[in-house]
Amino acid sequence: MTSRRTFLHTGSSALCACAIPVSAPTAQRRFPKSRPKLTPPAYGQVRLSEGRLKTQLTHQHDLFMGIDNDRLLKPFRVRAGQDAPGEDMGGWYDASDDFHIDPTDWSTANWHGYIPGHSFGQYMSGLARSYAITGDGATQAKVASMVRDFIPTISPSFFDGYPLPAYTYDKIVIGMVDAYRYAGVTEAKTALDLTTDAVLPYLPEKALTREERRARPYTQEAEIWDEPYILPEHLFQAWKLGMGDRYRDLAVRFLQNEALFEPLAAGVSPLKGKHAYSHVNALNSAIEAWYATNDIKYLKAAINGFDFVERQSYATGGWGPNEELVGADDTETLYTMLTDTHRTFETPCGAYGHFKITRSLLGITKDSRYGDSMERVLYNTILGAKPTEPNGDTFYYSDYSHTATKFFRGEAWPCCSGTFIQVAADYGISAYLLETNSLYVNLYVASQLTTQFSGETISVTQVTDYPLTNTSRIEINPAKDTGFKLYLRIPAWSGPATRVAVNGKPAAHIAAGKFLNIERIWQKGDVVEITFEMGLRLEPLNAAHPEMVAVMTGPLTLFPINAPETPLPRETWLKATRSTPDSWSVATIAGAITLKPFIAITNETYRLYNPLSV
Repeated sequence: MTSRRTFLHTGSSALCACAIPVSAPTAQRRFPKSRPKLTPPAYGQVRLSEGRLKTQLTHQHDLFMGIDNDRLLKPFRVRAGQDAPGEDMGGWYDASDDFHIDPTDWSTANWHGYIPGHSFGQYMSGLARSYAITGDGATQAKVASMVRDFIPTISPSFFDGYPLPAYTYDKIVIGMVDAYRYAGVTEAKTALDLTTDAVLPYLPEKALTREERRARPYTQEAEIWDEPYILPEHLFQAWKLGMGDRYRDLAVRFLQNEALFEPLAAGVSPLKGKHAYSHVNALNSAIEAWYATNDIKYLKAAINGFDFVERQSYATGGWGPNEELVGADDTETLYTMLTDTHRTFETPCGAYGHFKITRSLLGITKDSRYGDSMERVLYNTILGAKPTEPNGDTFYYSDYSHTATKFFRGEAWPCCSGTFIQVAADYGISAYLLETNSLYVNLYVASQLTTQFSGETISVTQVTDYPLTNTSRIEINPAKDTGFKLYLRIPAWSGPATRVAVNGKPAAHIAAGKFLNIERIWQKGDVVEITFEMGLRLEPLNAAHPEMVAVMTGPLTLFPINAPETPLPRETWLKATRSTPDSWSVATIAGAITLKPFIAITNETYRLYNPLSV
């Protein structure tokens, strides 16, 4: 499928798809053969300053710190036939017989008790990462108590008749892995071993596709939805941590080679109709498989697979309307979904998977397009999500329809309640990447990084309200004069007036879509200031629908608020002016139209794409 990104950037008055260029065809691309050149900092090396990212992480952390273990463990105890004190969590999380679906009539579905305890491991993972960021003793104690109290509940009975055993086992794996590596909870290895023993009789012999699963006997439709192909990512991580060689064997067992990785490695997309988030997560399994086996097939699969996903994304960076990916030559589904669904992008889950794969591919390739992609998803999807409520109401879908609103899923504690805390905890480690004697600034977020070069401690502080402002001030403070390379990501959308200055002296050779290298002996008080040209531009939905455009400035999508769908000339949209710090205004014959970025929208009705008049 030809995407919106195949359009050439021909100036501010033209349709533009300049954010992320389509990669070269597989036959023409050179794939890296070495391990990642860039690695994220440790969680504790980055602190978020006051702002939207920190507010979101703090909210998620405090929410799960406030839920007592009896509530969290109740479904495990109920299914093990044990005493189960505490209140029910509600929604998907409870051990209940209420859950039922009829694929011929979804209006009768009852999701209460859909997958009991499913997100327990993700909550633990997010809290363990939060502890790694802050060193807060209460958070470490909470993670340790979750592991300790979980161990007596582990029983094969939990997985007997459970509709999605691989799905929930995967989340327990990452919870125990993160408790072990980030919170130092050694009992997590015991918990993982016992859980693995309990689940093994209920796992298939390989990573079955949904089609293969449907061809086998089953008792309920939900059994078809299990996701064994996501298991390798975290199993490989458990093995690398020394938690047991069998986890490597299990990871290899569940690599979906024939149905997924082999065609992707060959440049052929098998993604049509596949579940969107879980198959992007499977690309992260391909990355771990490449690390573990050195088989270039897996890296090719990850790179090509991400390309296919990118080509079917919206201007926001979101993908997978109704949680399904589309075919490589599909030009119509993204268009029809603008009127056919309000469930356009599975936001916390999709953003979490997106952050992981872009962070990995950026580290492996040093290609700044992956950072461009990450920031687009950050500002246009997850950072504008409604906060999770104490009763489990969770922001699940971003709505890109012509009559869009922000809304909760409607069932308490769905899957996105688990990935929300994980992606928020990952904001800091996504902002910077490190290499020997080099620091890469990937995200322009208010934050502080502490690292070392040549044995000297370096403090880096970003002061910014980007992208609502077009500047970032980066203060460098080494313990003593130290030489290293500072790389700044210059997004592909950056205009020619983008400027970088070091202590007031302009830097040369700034190129959009690349990292700018500044190499010098850094001294205390050195300041790097970057100013982006963030002119308005229009991005078409795709080549088949150039008449449907999104209004963009920098990485931000601007959504018309409560606006009619009357076609307007492109020149009208491109004359939008800033009216407040977080809104723009377009003058029309019928009156002014307000536009806002996703992070500024509350309860208004908004629209992503706008028809152009001929």
